[in-house]
Amino acid sequence: MGGEFRLVGSRKTGADGIGPPTQPSPSRGEGFFAVWAGEGVAVSWYCDIAPGHPVHDSYHAMEYGFPVTDERVLFERLALEIMQAGLSWEIVLKKRTALNRAFDGFAVDKVAAYGAAEVARLLADAGIVRNRLKIAAIIHNAGVLLELRRTHEGFAGWLAAHHPRPKADWVKLFRQTFKFTGGEIVGEFLMSIGLLPGAHREDCPVYAAIIAARYDFPPSKLSSKKRS
Repeated sequence: MGGEFRLVGSRKTGADGIGPPTQPSPSRGEGFFAVWAGEGVAVSWYCDIAPGHPVHDSYHAMEYGFPVTDERVLFERLALEIMQAGLSWEIVLKKRTALNRAFDGFAVDKVAAYGAAEVARLLADAGIVRNRLKIAAIIHNAGVLLELRRTHEGFAGWLAAHHPRPKADWVKLFRQTFKFTGGEIVGEFLMSIGLLPGAHREDCPVYAAIIAARYDFPPSKLSSKKRS
């Protein structure tokens, strides 16, 4: 993305998640966000404790911070961030398989077509986060993604058309476009897909792999689209 930055690390926790006791407001799921070069560097505890952890290791090493353009993956990642609000990320990762099963693998077309029967089914599913507002937001957001196919050739095209921009502008844009997308959700979602810095420290072994993977990200043909 534009401008010089350092990846300095973030991954929120929750009341029963992981992380040292000095993390800010863990009961609210808050964590460190990216800082631009010259503004100071936050300490990423996630890069210290995720490796080898039975729940966090794979996500930290193989997914968190890596560029993503696949619509289903993007939709799942946003949905997981929405589900995490007020909870720990560890809870969401433990429920990830059940969430994928419950939401038809986060196939956008299928979820966008959900009606009252599907909502009732989801609210009765003990394997997922049974929050009516979150479920409704995910279904609504699937409908938004269908529209983004028409206007920007999909979610990835929409993201590329608005990249780069500071986090505050991203949050404003997401709130205008989607439901249940506050600052924490948007920030973590964008860091998790490589559009905001902050997923890993520079001395984390995953950092170099992310830099290599982002050599042409967003893809040139997407980033050249006209902003809207």
